[in-house]
Amino acid sequence: MTANRFTISCLLLLTAACSSSLKEYRKAEDALDAGREYIHACLEGDFSKAVFYTTGDTAAKASLKTTEELYRQKDKEGRQQYRNASININEIKELNDSTATIQYSNSVDKETHILRVVKKSGDWKVDLSKY
Repeated sequence: MTANRFTISCLLLLTAACSSSLKEYRKAEDALDAGREYIHACLEGDFSKAVFYTTGDTAAKASLKTTEELYRQKDKEGRQQYRNASININEIKELNDSTATIQYSNSVDKETHILRVVKKSGDWKVDLSKY
């Protein structure tokens, strides 16, 4: 019986370890929610979360890789400024029932950026193949 307890304990420990390393992200409720979550993840340096909020295609992965490389090149203080930055949504345009654009800036670089957000298979995702 002790061998069974040991085996069960090991399996439970292994299951807990595996499940804690997998992050689950909240599904975006609308275009603004997807865009905001994506922007916030990029500012925080959480690029696995940012990927979740993109369409996940080749263009998205390439664009996000470039964004991550630029983020990682910043010194510790620069990354901290981005983590503390606020998002300023300037304009949201609903192009149709499944596509919107979000024009925004952040309080650090103050540059205007545009995101295209699409509803794909019922989920709102950032489409990095445009803009």
